[in-house]
Amino acid sequence: MQKILGQVRRCVEDYHMIDAGDVVAVGVSGGKDSLVTLTALARLRAFYPIPFTVRAITLETGAPGMSFDAVADLCRQLEVPYTRIQVPVYDIVFNERKEKNPCSLCAKLRRGSLNTALTDLGIRKIALGHHYDDAIETLLMNLLFEGRIGCFQPVTYLDRTGITQIRPLLYCREEEIRRAAQRLRLPPPGGEGAHRRAGGPVSGYQAEAVRQPPALPPVRLESSRGGAVT
Repeated sequence: MQKILGQVRRCVEDYHMIDAGDVVAVGVSGGKDSLVTLTALARLRAFYPIPFTVRAITLETGAPGMSFDAVADLCRQLEVPYTRIQVPVYDIVFNERKEKNPCSLCAKLRRGSLNTALTDLGIRKIALGHHYDDAIETLLMNLLFEGRIGCFQPVTYLDRTGITQIRPLLYCREEEIRRAAQRLRLPPPGGEGAHRRAGGPVSGYQAEAVRQPPALPPVRLESSRGGAVT
């Protein structure tokens, strides 16, 4: 975890992600990326020269069997306030709309719900769990499928909502994050039986669709410092 903590601190400093007095929310989906982001920022808070606070937010989408009680326990250990918000995303996507390809609609619903929740809580900055491998994958997908070079930015300001998104794991490789989550024994996504419901099993695809962090539209690969992601 020390290596990841060092990478997170360097990324935060390189892209000026945190200002004094910031309240930084972490969108906790229950996956390894968001939990490592939460843990890293909670630890960074203890010694970083710029004072800031951390809050965790989970959108409980109604996926059968999903439980975030273990995440709540982790937040208590980290001394991070935890907010859980009920949103009927699963019911809308799979029961009402019966989407065969649910990812796009699911992401839009959760993105809107998350922005609304942040506004209601008076929070203007959120940390997302996108890492180095996500950046490379997004770059290649844009190049192969759209014929252009594009990726998400380390820091993104959403002018419609006044919310700033930061990605402090951007220097971290996915394998490093996976190993850190295992060493820290972070809670598995959804807890035991997350992919089952009373009438039978819920497909892993459905559970994953409602668990993943909200997808974001690609933007040009630029930063406030004018450099590329390295």
